[in-house]
Amino acid sequence: MTALQQRQALIESVAEATAAGARQDQACAVLGLSPRTLQRWQAGESLSEDQRSLRQYRPPHALNEAERTRILAVANSAEFADLPPSQIVPRLADRGIYLGSESTFYRLLKAAQQVKHRRSERPSQPRTKPKALSATAPNQLYSWDITYLPTAIKGQFYYLYLFLDIFSRQIVGWQVFEEESSYYASELLRDIVRREGLQPGQVILHSDNGSPMKGATMLATLQQLGVMPSLSRPAVSNDNPYSESLFKTLKYRPQYPLQPFTDLTIARQWVDDLVQWYNHEHRHSAIGFVTPAQRHAGLDETLLKQRTALYEDARRQNPRRWSQNTRNWNRIHTVHLNPDHAETKNKSTQEVANQEQIAA
Repeated sequence: MTALQQRQALIESVAEATAAGARQDQACAVLGLSPRTLQRWQAGESLSEDQRSLRQYRPPHALNEAERTRILAVANSAEFADLPPSQIVPRLADRGIYLGSESTFYRLLKAAQQVKHRRSERPSQPRTKPKALSATAPNQLYSWDITYLPTAIKGQFYYLYLFLDIFSRQIVGWQVFEEESSYYASELLRDIVRREGLQPGQVILHSDNGSPMKGATMLATLQQLGVMPSLSRPAVSNDNPYSESLFKTLKYRPQYPLQPFTDLTIARQWVDDLVQWYNHEHRHSAIGFVTPAQRHAGLDETLLKQRTALYEDARRQNPRRWSQNTRNWNRIHTVHLNPDHAETKNKSTQEVANQEQIAA
């Protein structure tokens, strides 16, 4: 069917609908047709005619070619080549020179494809997301960071170094020092490797891009111990979420002191008490409300199975109290760090299927 035949068919459809008592605008709406278009068609307007004007309007005050060339020449001169138009226009105005507005400069530079990066220093580099990591057992994936503790002297701080096992959420090492140092971090890591009995190539250590994390002493220690490093993107705290979340948990405890620490010994004692609570008393919501120490020692699976059996027994005794399944006490077998979205979705789907199979 040609376009002219389609037009005629639509006109006849509207005419038939209005003859049957329908309103013309409603009939046009059903057909996806504008009433004004229908009126033009009924008036016999030719299909081949384009009603838009072919004349291109040029404002009388538009820049001529010489003026455009001069603006681009000034913008690309040795004096102004590294400056944006917002800096060029005021400098020209101070000399009594007006070539055009900032928007005019930007428009001409955009047409010349010179807006993206005009300055002489190295352009900003795209930063890719860190490699997706996961842990299925303790001592496979660590995260560490440094946070400030206030002192009695304004502007000075103590520095809390914390190493966290991401799978179990246990704090495997900590210390408070008076300064940030790659040497202190490497010595603390050596102590953790010795106490946990880590073998070369066993654990990955993730951190942000701070100087103690990337210092030559720390990197040399990692290589010597066989610990594989992993770094966040610069200024992206979300790449190191477990350490950031841990610091918030510690600093929002009711026991967090309202006054600054008067000396290093008091700060270390406070952290020691807090780590003892966190590792051995705190029921962590992300690991099934068991303590990090229980999960680190492999005791959580038995505890969670006992809870499941307890709830199932309670349901059998009083089935009318449960309209659906009992609380999910299934163990979380895999913990992800900076996962790829597709990978996480697939694994989550598989874990749900496994849990349903176990429940069945």
